[in-house]
Amino acid sequence: QVQLVESGGGLVQPGGSLRLSCTGSGFTGTMDYYTIGWFRQVPGKERESVSCLSNSEGDTYYSDSVKGRFTISRDSTKNTVYLQMNSLKPEDTAVYYCAAVMSHTIVIPATLYDFWGQGTQVTVSS
Repeated sequence: QVQLVESGGGLVQPGGSLRLSCTGSGFTGTMDYYTIGWFRQVPGKERESVSCLSNSEGDTYYSDSVKGRFTISRDSTKNTVYLQMNSLKPEDTAVYYCAAVMSHTIVIPATLYDFWGQGTQVTVSS
């Protein structure tokens, strides 16, 4: 059973940066066989796709709201996917989740992911 653990959330001022980590275990094969997505959710709203990294081929996706500010990357030796978040805005405040699905393509809809982490809170406020 795949298990995912997010870390790196916290309180940051507008314009600041955070790096989220998603470390996984229990993969069939290696993490490289999986597409990893980052999502965020605020109370009362649907879970929103933020970014996605396909398997080891490395295709990426970013939502329009984060494009140019966020960068997704993978360290296969550590079974970890990172989300570097720069130029943070108050509207980036949310609980951030990582998710995994065995795939070789970009996967955007949350409903298509099989495994989820517990989430990490990101708060952007002065």
